[in-house]
Amino acid sequence: MECKFLRRFQKAGKNRQLNEIIQKIEMNASNNYKDAAQEGLRELEEKLKELEAAGIVNGRQKEYYEERLAAFQKQMHKFTHKDQKPTWV
Repeated sequence: MECKFLRRFQKAGKNRQLNEIIQKIEMNASNNYKDAAQEGLRELEEKLKELEAAGIVNGRQKEYYEERLAAFQKQMHKFTHKDQKPTWV
């Protein structure tokens, strides 16, 4: 009985830790907090690797989170304050 519950819970996109990190990234990106969004992206990548190694995330979940990670990486390419020109110049 316990295995059926775990399988049902581990459907794609159902990892609380990773979802919390994704929410932080989305919130920071939407508020233009570029450095915080980039830090969240690194945190997501590290946590995903950690959970994969522990066997907590696999199969459809792994695919889902890898797609989200790739989308964030593409979206945040050159998403830094370094390239931002000052408005007073």
